Amino acid sequence: MFPELATLGPLRDRYDTLYCDVWGVIRDGTDLLPEAVEALIRFRETGGRVCLVSNSPRRSSSLAHFLTDMGLPDEATDAIVTSGDAIREELVKRSPGRALNIGPERDGSLYEGLALEFTGIEDADFISCTGPDDYLNGRPEDYDAVLARALDRGLDLVCANPDIVVQSGNRLIFCAGAIARHYRRMGGTSIVAGKPHRPIYALARAALEARGFAVDLTRVLAIGDGPETDVEGATRAGVDCLFIAGGILGETLDGGRLDVETAAAALKDYGVTARFVADRLTW
Repeated sequence: MFPELATLGPLRDRYDTLYCDVWGVIRDGTDLLPEAVEALIRFRETGGRVCLVSNSPRRSSSLAHFLTDMGLPDEATDAIVTSGDAIREELVKRSPGRALNIGPERDGSLYEGLALEFTGIEDADFISCTGPDDYLNGRPEDYDAVLARALDRGLDLVCANPDIVVQSGNRLIFCAGAIARHYRRMGGTSIVAGKPHRPIYALARAALEARGFAVDLTRVLAIGDGPETDVEGATRAGVDCLFIAGGILGETLDGGRLDVETAAAALKDYGVTARFVADRLTW
């Protein structure tokens, strides 16, 4: 059974709440996508509510400032939750402590208020990873030596962003999830809380309920472009999903046109299915 082609407007009567991804859905890694932003605004204008659910390792307040600076209007969202928020509890448990930090300086706000000392691998109690140090060009294999030593020492890797790749303009870049997966394949242990894992969805529900919105899971639609994160996460959270095929699986588009069979086959390769599919988010 193939997913249904869908735009957001005709789905409004079925769903009151959106759990909407950011990278690959409302921004391409470089710019905001105006049609997607307009779709969120119109959904809210009809009485719906929108929670952005992002695997960003930033805290939600930091991501909110970042998106505002990019030009995202307040009218597009009711709440934001991030993988950084979801993993914070794990970092609190390990604080005070010593960690090997893997990730760019831009992610430093994740650690504000924590008594963590960043050290080399020999003195670390665990690894905290927000992504490659080289945001645009880093690869999991860059960390083979340090991960091998971490494995020898039996260290956990705390992953603040479970995404394997994200869209950045017209290219894909590796995320912390790729490093965590590489470590697991070596035999190590990684700890994650963002999509597709349930803690981030519990945060999304709590964030909306804190604003006075009742959340009925039968009327929640998750939107995202990641088969292993957004689509799988929707299934685990017990909500329907609109898969955006033009994100990280852009090869599902033939000359810019969506091939539903190809999109369904691509999802099947990951062992997941979505109820709806679109090339991009529009009203």
